[in-house]
Amino acid sequence: MKKSLLVILAICLMMTGCKKQENEDKGTKVSAQAVSLFQMPNLKEIPEPANQNLLTGWANLSEKAIGKRPVAVMVNNVEPALPQYGISQADVIFELPVEGDLTRLMAMYADYTKVPDICAVRSCRYYYPAIAKGFDAFYVHWGIDQTVASYVKGIQPDKYDGLSNDGGLFGRDSARRSAGYSLEHTGYFKGTKFASVVDSSADRVSLKDTKKGAAFQFADYGTIVTPTGGACNTATVRFGACTSKFTYNAETNTYLKSMNGHKHVDGKTGEQLAFTNVFVLETSISVKDPVGHKNLNWKGSGSSKGYYISNGAVQKIRWSQSNESSYLKFYDESGKELEINRGKSYIAYTYAGKTTVE
Repeated sequence: MKKSLLVILAICLMMTGCKKQENEDKGTKVSAQAVSLFQMPNLKEIPEPANQNLLTGWANLSEKAIGKRPVAVMVNNVEPALPQYGISQADVIFELPVEGDLTRLMAMYADYTKVPDICAVRSCRYYYPAIAKGFDAFYVHWGIDQTVASYVKGIQPDKYDGLSNDGGLFGRDSARRSAGYSLEHTGYFKGTKFASVVDSSADRVSLKDTKKGAAFQFADYGTIVTPTGGACNTATVRFGACTSKFTYNAETNTYLKSMNGHKHVDGKTGEQLAFTNVFVLETSISVKDPVGHKNLNWKGSGSSKGYYISNGAVQKIRWSQSNESSYLKFYDESGKELEINRGKSYIAYTYAGKTTVE
């Protein structure tokens, strides 16, 4: 969209220049009304395109996906499961701690017709479907922590479970199995078949009316937001047994993700994960049982702290999600809803005081 606006501006300037030269040659004056026809429109007055991706703000949804629900997929994130595949195409990636302070990802895709095949899919922990439901997303996983099964059933997410091969959408990656991966690291979701399966099901495909606007407060087209807290070239998020690091690439204006000292790449595309926006949300996390399952405050509050990192800079923020049906919201320290850049986002929920920004 930004390129389109620049093209429009260039054409306008060329037309204005041609008109001016033509009238100078004739010795006439150009009226104010004529000049106004070629003035650049106010970017704030440009309506959001019908195919706006509600997770990134980009105009890249397929026509079939307009007004339709996103898809959230649970992805294993332990070293023996790497590299995962299908994750570089995600619009938003959430990373949260699980047992042993390892982490698990939830990859979210705005266009349900463009979901790739994804591996390795893993089981549900209660805070993931609570977050996904706030985006009115389909929730995809492989099994569930049985200590929270009743809670998940109670919030009624529309979910697809690999344990029962819902919709015939799950399988084992034989190539990974042959390469020596453990069975639990070979489960994959046939995302490329999801649209045809869900379209023929009884599940609601259209977004709720309250979810048809953008998920975040995006900056106007052509505007780039710079966080107000100073420069940020690297951000290190420590979960305990796993560390995610983000390094700013000025050429692409994105943050490149590494995990435990190695580039975090997609196993099929070879792409290193890159994000326009990085959010680190500090919250209370504790161990709830001998297995090590977590209690994690995914709701936050108006005083919950965090960081917004984008465009080579960082600022402190506040965040909250009122309930399972509400969007996750970000605010500046004065309480005003945060305006963010259009693009892919990474969102971490982690312990307070464990993040370093430099």
